[in-house]
Amino acid sequence: MTFVQIIDCKTSRFDEMNRLMDTWVETTKGKRTATHNVIGKDRSDASHYIEIVEFPSYEEAMRNSNLPETDRIFRDMVALCDEMPTFTDLDVVRDEQLYAANVRRLLQTMGTPGELPPLNDLIAEHYHDHDPSNEQDVLGLDNIRREMLMWRGAFDFAFTVEDLVCEGDRVCVRWFWKGTNKADFLGIPATGKECTMTGTTVFRCGGDGKIAEGWWEYDRLGLMSQLGVLDALEQ
Repeated sequence: MTFVQIIDCKTSRFDEMNRLMDTWVETTKGKRTATHNVIGKDRSDASHYIEIVEFPSYEEAMRNSNLPETDRIFRDMVALCDEMPTFTDLDVVRDEQLYAANVRRLLQTMGTPGELPPLNDLIAEHYHDHDPSNEQDVLGLDNIRREMLMWRGAFDFAFTVEDLVCEGDRVCVRWFWKGTNKADFLGIPATGKECTMTGTTVFRCGGDGKIAEGWWEYDRLGLMSQLGVLDALEQ
């Protein structure tokens, strides 16, 4: 279970404390178990800071606390505080990455049979799509829906998310696609064949959480080979 420690402190010497944290990061390379660190400043009190440190588990957090470097940095940190900092230990019971959830829902919706929904709750009105197989980028929600409808008209398909990584407003997803070719696709007659593809897409999400931009990389050549296009060219 993921574990989070919240450190609440007051200091008028934040620049020194910030340099101290840089020192800890440098000296604990290859040893520390913390996976994520966030420091926030109270907008109503410039001396009030909250640090949130994430660990894979409580046990890993304790292993991190027992490092000699951590103990030394802690004593130096206390000396920089205006008063004794407080610590709150939390077992994470819910961790919902909203950008990631929207990306997962989009891929699921794209492959769900039936009428394609409007998608205006998932995709920004001025969405910008980058796909190397298209001569021009696809711009706008209406146009990307038409692109999806073209794929849905030619295949019954579904995505499987293999890996998903979030950083800032970007969500990177490595996916596996499996579909059955049921109708003409880009002028290629329907084959009835079952096809597969692998690919990676990086999405950018806007401040409202909607998906605003996408960069696609996938095995289009492999798909064409499965549809028999390359065999036809060789004859």
